[in-house]
Amino acid sequence: MRASPAIEATGLRKAYNDVLVLDGIDLRVERGTVHALLGPNGAGKTTTVRILATLTRADAGQARVAGYDVVADRPRVRRAISLTGQFAAVDDMQTGEENLRMMARLSGLSRAAAARRTDELLERFRLTDARNRLAATYSGCMRRRLDLAAGLVGDPDVVFLDEPTTPDTLTLGIPTDGTAAHVRALLDELDPGRTDIARFSLHSATLDDVFLALTAPTRQEPTRV
Repeated sequence: MRASPAIEATGLRKAYNDVLVLDGIDLRVERGTVHALLGPNGAGKTTTVRILATLTRADAGQARVAGYDVVADRPRVRRAISLTGQFAAVDDMQTGEENLRMMARLSGLSRAAAARRTDELLERFRLTDARNRLAATYSGCMRRRLDLAAGLVGDPDVVFLDEPTTPDTLTLGIPTDGTAAHVRALLDELDPGRTDIARFSLHSATLDDVFLALTAPTRQEPTRV
């Protein structure tokens, strides 16, 4: 039996007061792919992701993420995804290790499993030497690495990334000149053992497998570049 798409949406519509932001967006993202959602400010990129991540309800249309309906199955969607914003969201008063262990425990892992997952992620994101330092002492790049690691604690099926290619987010030690190969290497580094994981990113350059361009609110499917 063929697995369901990582993301599938039809007819998404959203308005804020009298401002129409989305006017019938159709979207399909297969598992194991990297998609970029491109567009100028106000095109609806963040609104689209907020709907898919169950943070905002669409006025009309349907969407499923990791096989679950974003309205009827909100808890399951949230357990299946990771959402990393443009700015790092870590607890400055905890160490790097404590941040990850806290997220692991909140994700339902046992103490032993949380400790193992924390060790794995600290090593993968090159933070082992700084594990006992308060996050407040981390550089911007280190904070971003910690934030990305925290987003992977729960082994998500779908990863949403906001502006993963801005200068302060190129944090995994992978040099990039904005080419697809360099950015794909960065994204693949996030979870090298998973071939079915889908990454869906918001940024302003053409860097991924498939580019979905949003311009003004439109009834048609986002343009594939």
